[in-house]
Amino acid sequence: GMSRLSEVLDQMTTVLNSLKEVMDAEQLHLSAGQINSSTLQRITEEKSSLLATLDYLEQQRRAEQSVNRGDDIADRWQTITRKTQHLRELNQHNGWLLEGQIALNQRALEVLKPHQEPGLYGADGHASTLSRGGKKISI
Repeated sequence: GMSRLSEVLDQMTTVLNSLKEVMDAEQLHLSAGQINSSTLQRITEEKSSLLATLDYLEQQRRAEQSVNRGDDIADRWQTITRKTQHLRELNQHNGWLLEGQIALNQRALEVLKPHQEPGLYGADGHASTLSRGGKKISI
């Protein structure tokens, strides 16, 4: 009935608010530039768990809403839809942040790689000059 639907919508709102907190934490973590894989894994697990709960509640809502139609419910549903849309965009943004962070880390690794190759450094530990296409390039 109506009260069950109301309950489901309340739960969805609670889950969405938690999701927002988790995703804000994720954004902070990714923006900090220093990624801690265990923190990131915990955030990802929390996010997955909340999204699974949201899916379940969404099924419940559909079942209940097909039985009931009410203005109050429609308003609340619109609010939830807006929140969900916003979180979807935030999630996408965090995805880009993460990709950017990974790209930065890979670039950092690329920069470090040549230093492991023999011949780049002279015996005195200074970088030797490499000749590329006639131009002398100091590394």
